[in-house]
Amino acid sequence: MPAKFGIVDLFAGPGGLGEGFSCLKIGDHLPFHIGISIEKEASAHRTLRLRAFVREFQARHGALPQAFVDFHAGLAKEPAWHEVDADAWALAEAEAQCLELGTEPAASAVDAAIAALRQDYDDTILIGGPPCQAYSLVGRARSRGKVGYVPEDDERHYLFREYISVLDRLRPAAFVMENVKGMLSSTIESRLVFEMLMEDLASLGTGEGREYELRAIRVEDGKASLHEAGQPSDFIVRAERFGVPQRRHRVIIIGIRSDLARRAGGAEIPVSDMPRTVDDVIGNMPMLRSGISRGQDDPDAWRTAVADAARSLADLHAGKENARMRNAFKHVVDRMKSGGPRVRSASRLPEGYGTANDALLQWLERPALRGLAQHEARGHMVPDLGRYLFASIFGGLHGYSPKAADFPHLISPDHKNWDSGKFNDRFRVQLSGEASTTVTSHISKDGHYFIHPDAIQCRSLTVREAARLQTFPDDYLFLGNRTQQYVQVGNAVPPFLARQIASLVHAALTNGSKLDQ
Repeated sequence: MPAKFGIVDLFAGPGGLGEGFSCLKIGDHLPFHIGISIEKEASAHRTLRLRAFVREFQARHGALPQAFVDFHAGLAKEPAWHEVDADAWALAEAEAQCLELGTEPAASAVDAAIAALRQDYDDTILIGGPPCQAYSLVGRARSRGKVGYVPEDDERHYLFREYISVLDRLRPAAFVMENVKGMLSSTIESRLVFEMLMEDLASLGTGEGREYELRAIRVEDGKASLHEAGQPSDFIVRAERFGVPQRRHRVIIIGIRSDLARRAGGAEIPVSDMPRTVDDVIGNMPMLRSGISRGQDDPDAWRTAVADAARSLADLHAGKENARMRNAFKHVVDRMKSGGPRVRSASRLPEGYGTANDALLQWLERPALRGLAQHEARGHMVPDLGRYLFASIFGGLHGYSPKAADFPHLISPDHKNWDSGKFNDRFRVQLSGEASTTVTSHISKDGHYFIHPDAIQCRSLTVREAARLQTFPDDYLFLGNRTQQYVQVGNAVPPFLARQIASLVHAALTNGSKLDQ
């Protein structure tokens, strides 16, 4: 019989990494099954638990629960899931635990899961990654601005040791550890955090024959394989090389237990050589207008505000050298006169939904759905509408997002440091013909870094658009308020990438190569 692996998923967030592993199919076989996933943030845990329920229900009944389809489409309130399928809900509650690693309840839950997994599965896998705020360059810069902040006292720097503690107790066949690139340069007491991590990993199993051989993922000639890392940067994985429409670069360390490491040498999987773009995944979604966050908010007021901004920008770009920009702004004025988008939210499924002969769209689109969920535009201040409009048209014509110096004085923020260089990328448009920049939790703040490429819509990305750039399937529902939904999406591992990592790990552990994904 094919091998079955039980999974422990730590710092799970909304479940992006676990989704990729649990959805991997080898023929008709699902080799990976989540035994326990742990997340301390309440809204992310709710998302994680609901996804576990949906996954279990589908395994039992071969289809999405109708109650979920209706709730997803906004046609019904959230039901009591235990009334939909009591057994599936009980398993989901046992799988997705709202706990904080480093506490006694979390340790007890993990130990109980380890005992069960050892009994029920051929072997185990550990996946996850510590919260990244303490390691990310942006997070470290913000922390330095806090009065009395002492890096050595920031427990987030040491959460990787909770992961290693579970690794030591579980002794899985393999582990996957993910984090931001900033982890490679983050220091504590003049020591690199990454060096501390490598030392801790090297100490596991010394003298027991149960240590781990660390591998980095290499992509060459349309294939991904595992190799020894010559330098720390070798562990950086570029998501766009795996068909993800996002330039997301993360540290991913894969460890193979030494008794299994020999068979991993020839493992490889095919990966997509075709670059995927923003337009590929959000270009056919229903058009929306943004809202007006201060002042009257209705379609007419919004169109007037956008048209006024476009008219002023067109006048600023008079002359032959600016003809393309001027014409683009005039086109927006004409579109606002004739109509333009009127709604701030839409659930209509795009034409041809679920019929694409395309691996990425087949992963994203779920034909059983009755509509798109969480495709709702935020409100923006009127001055920001002009900035969004300028950024989208500039980016579309020039092929790059404008810097602070590119913005006309008329629409530049009234900020004394605007010209200092600190705000060069304060407004960033996503280019339709390229992969997006990294979707981060900052998208929950104001949307300035995530401007939609379509000037007619003049807005930031919706939760569903961000989720699609992160390759979450359309039936993946994020619970909590909209800010919490954005944070969950931004902090996650792209599931489409995670499934390919799972395929590579499976190939390494089963002495397989060139396995179907």
